[in-house]
Amino acid sequence: MTFISKTHHADVVLIGGGIMSATLGAFIKQLEPSWTISLFERLDEAGLESSGPWNNAGTGHAALCELNYSPAAKDGSVDPSKALHINEQFQLSRQFWSHLVDNKLIGSPKGFINTVPHMSFVIGDKHADFLKTRYEALKPKTLFRSMEYTEDQAQIAKWAPLIVKGRDAKQRVAATRAAEGTDVDFGALTRELTGYLADNGVEVNYGHDVTNVSKASDGGWDLSLKHPASGEHGQIHAKFVFVGAGGGALHLLQASGIPESKGYGGFPVSGQFFRCTDEAIAGQHSAKVYGQASVGAPPMSVPHLDTRYVDGKRSLLFGPYAGFSTNFLKTSSYLDLPLSIRPSNIIPMLAVAKDNMDLTAYLIKEVAKRHDAKVESLREYYPQADGGNWELITAGQRVQIIKKDSKKGGVLQFGTEVITARDGSIGALLGASPGASTAVPIMIEMLQRSFPKNFKGWQSKLKEMMPGYGVKLNDNPELAAELEASTSRSLQLEPANAVQH
Repeated sequence: MTFISKTHHADVVLIGGGIMSATLGAFIKQLEPSWTISLFERLDEAGLESSGPWNNAGTGHAALCELNYSPAAKDGSVDPSKALHINEQFQLSRQFWSHLVDNKLIGSPKGFINTVPHMSFVIGDKHADFLKTRYEALKPKTLFRSMEYTEDQAQIAKWAPLIVKGRDAKQRVAATRAAEGTDVDFGALTRELTGYLADNGVEVNYGHDVTNVSKASDGGWDLSLKHPASGEHGQIHAKFVFVGAGGGALHLLQASGIPESKGYGGFPVSGQFFRCTDEAIAGQHSAKVYGQASVGAPPMSVPHLDTRYVDGKRSLLFGPYAGFSTNFLKTSSYLDLPLSIRPSNIIPMLAVAKDNMDLTAYLIKEVAKRHDAKVESLREYYPQADGGNWELITAGQRVQIIKKDSKKGGVLQFGTEVITARDGSIGALLGASPGASTAVPIMIEMLQRSFPKNFKGWQSKLKEMMPGYGVKLNDNPELAAELEASTSRSLQLEPANAVQH
C-alpha cells in the first residue's frame, strides 16, 4: 500500500469505513458523480468496528420487536409514534438497498440480508399485560399489520421452540411475532458499498488515521493523516468532511472547533455476547427474540436470542451483557474518555454522572458477573441451554451522547444525533441504536443539512431511488404493500404472508 492519498484535494472526505460513511458515499456518488471523494479508515478493511457482524446484533431495526421503542406510559398506555417512525426509516433503507441491487451496483443481497422473523417475548403478568397493550396499539397500523400475538406456549413453540422447551407450563408468557423481520450483516453490506465506491472513482484508503481536522482559509478543511504502522504523516484538503468514525467521531468533532460541537460528551458502554455455532442447535431457532431490559439497564442492553447469518453460516447470538470501558472504539485507547473532557462539556458530564448512578451500578454489576450467572440469564430465554455450547465474544463499543440540558445541566441520550456546522462544510454522527438500520434516512438528513442549495435539485433522483421517499407509508397502505413486495423481491426476502404459513 502506498501511504497517503494520491489526491491532496477532494470535494468530499469521509472519515471512517463503517456503514454511515459508506452509505453517504454511495448517495453522493449517485447524486453528484463528478464530485471527488476520498475515504479514510484507520483499520485494514471496511466495516470492522461497530458495523462488524459480531459487534452488533444484526437486527434490521424496524421496531417490530424492540420494546424500548414503545415503552409504557405511567397510565399503562403505549404510544406507537416512535416505533412507527423507526419502521418508516427502515423502509427507506430497504428501498435504497433494493435500488443498488437492482442496478447491479452491489452484489447478491443474500450476502448481507436474510428473512428472520422478529419476536418479543416476556414473562409474568405485568410484562404480558404490557405486551398485549403494545400489540393492540401497533396492530391497527399499516406497517405492523402482520404482527401476531399469543400467550399459548404451544403456539410460541411453533415460532421458536428453544424458548419453550423445558419451561414451566404454568408460567404466564406472551409473545408477538412479525414474520417479515430481517437479519442484516452490516459488515458485509459496508464492504459491498465501499467496493462500489472504489470501482467508481472513490479513493478508499485503509490503514490511514485522521488525527486532526482544522478550518482552512478558503472555508474548507485541512485534515492531518497518519499511517500507524510506519509513522508517516500527510495531509488532504476537503470542501466537505463527514466524520463517521463511530465512537471516534467525538474527538475529531471537538478538534474541528465548530460551535455546534460544544457541550457534547460521550459515555462509552461495552458489551459481550454469547455465540453458538453448533448447527444442530442453530437449526432449531429462526427468530430474533427480544425481551424486557433489566431495571437500570441501558436500552441497548435489552436481552435477545437471535438467529444470525454471517458468511453464509447460521448461528445463534444471545446478549448483550453490558459492561464499561473507557475506550470509544473497540481498537482504540483507554484514555479516550478522559481525553474527551473539555471546559464546555464537563458540567453536562458531571450532571449525567450524578443522575445515572443506578446505570453506573448496573454496569459495574454486569462487569463482575461470572460465567455461570451469564448462562443463567441465557436460560431465561432458552431453558435447556448448555453453557458449554456457547462462547463469549466481545461486542463493539457504543458511545452514548451526553449533551447540555437547561434544567439538569446534562442528559444522557440513547440514540443518534446528526451534528453539522452552520455553513454545512462539516458533519458528524454521534450515538448508537438504531444506528446502522437507519443509516439511509440519517444520511439523507446529513445531505439536506450540509448541502441545502443542492438538495432541492436532488429530490427527483432520491424519489427515483426510493419510491417511498417523502411519503408516510403507514398512511398509504397500497404503496406500503407494493414497496414491501418489490423490496422483498429485490432483496430476495420472503414476503410476510409466505413466512407466516
